[in-house]
Amino acid sequence: MRRPTLRTYAVSATALAALLLPAPAAGAGTAQSTAAAATVIEKVPYAMDSSNQAAWWTPVATYKGRGQYTYFAFNEPGSTAATHRPAVARRDPDGVWSLLPLLDSDGQRAEFPDDNGHNQPSVARDGSGRLHVFTSMHADTWRYFRTEAPGGAVTDHASELPDQGTGITYPVVTTAPNGDLYLAARVGTGSDQRPGRLYRWDDAGSRWSVVATFAGAPDRSVYPDDITVDASGRVHLLYEWAKAPATAFRHQLSYLAYDPATGSFTDSTGTAVTTPLTPATSDVVQDLTPGEEWSTDNAYTGPAVQSAKLTLDGSTPKVAHRYRSADSGGHFRVYYAYPSGSGWVRKTVYAGGQTSAALGITWDGTDGKRIYYVTASGTDRVFSATQSADGAWTARSAAPGVSADRLAVRQDSDGHDVLYLPDTAHNSLYYGFR
Repeated sequence: MRRPTLRTYAVSATALAALLLPAPAAGAGTAQSTAAAATVIEKVPYAMDSSNQAAWWTPVATYKGRGQYTYFAFNEPGSTAATHRPAVARRDPDGVWSLLPLLDSDGQRAEFPDDNGHNQPSVARDGSGRLHVFTSMHADTWRYFRTEAPGGAVTDHASELPDQGTGITYPVVTTAPNGDLYLAARVGTGSDQRPGRLYRWDDAGSRWSVVATFAGAPDRSVYPDDITVDASGRVHLLYEWAKAPATAFRHQLSYLAYDPATGSFTDSTGTAVTTPLTPATSDVVQDLTPGEEWSTDNAYTGPAVQSAKLTLDGSTPKVAHRYRSADSGGHFRVYYAYPSGSGWVRKTVYAGGQTSAALGITWDGTDGKRIYYVTASGTDRVFSATQSADGAWTARSAAPGVSADRLAVRQDSDGHDVLYLPDTAHNSLYYGFR
């Protein structure tokens, strides 16, 4: 196991502090500031494959032991230009990195074909210290790897999952306060419909089970976006709908909560709902707008959703999403949404140009919501936006001098944001901390 020492990439904390100057709101026609939002940026000391890019994934996990540990699931280059080898890069509290490769049942490195936007890994750590990785599935049967004990090898355990022989896509996973895991994924390969299913890892019993098919409807496919669990153990889900079988552009971004204590599902008002939900019965965050069509044409230019992420203020969901409206000039703008009354309120965060399918959102005791997004061009492309009391949005560079073009964010147990920053043009992955 390789254990490189810490390599700090970004400028010093003193220099960064000098950059923390007020910036204008990131609205239409407003310039963004390169003033830094992150206090530490490091280059992860392992080569990253250019296929390491997605919008839906959950590639970051953290754990508080003798200090904060960080786990980055990512694709390393494979044996050919069209393949990759999934791995986990672990950062210890002292800043030392370790590489944990995913191993097949024969002990060899797992290797899969590249498939941008699909064949990327998600990771979580259970309450017993075992790492779980789901990777490289685009309507493929389970590709699931985990450790037997803390610090062990990450090996093939695909046979432990329910729904054997079923095609799986878009696995998103998170850890509950009691150490259990919850996983949401799209299941099936049918051309008529592809529903979303929720699974649970029982940490004490070391087994997976199906909770429910949470959403599904004829002529529709479900796209999981994010999953998280609040302090009371309630599971919160975010997902999109698309015309079956599949498309790059989706609609009716939706929210759902599940309470393991009662086995019930509810919407954002706390009203009980019956699963599987349909587009007509879902708690829709971003509804259809004029000119929006259900289409499987990947050249479709009309209104659509593309990527969304979820955080919690206590048990209240807060959502960041990208939406292309009829009046946006073809750009996917960034929005913030939260429940209010019987519906959702949406606010524009960034409308100054095209964005990439990459988002993050966390909740901070001082800043409130922090929304991370990636612009389609520029030297600095990753920005963090916060909102002042008067409603104005301020955006600062989250990775000054780093040409990252993808993004994932998780908040650790100390309330710090951990940024996962792929630079696919230079086959590099960066760790950010603020």
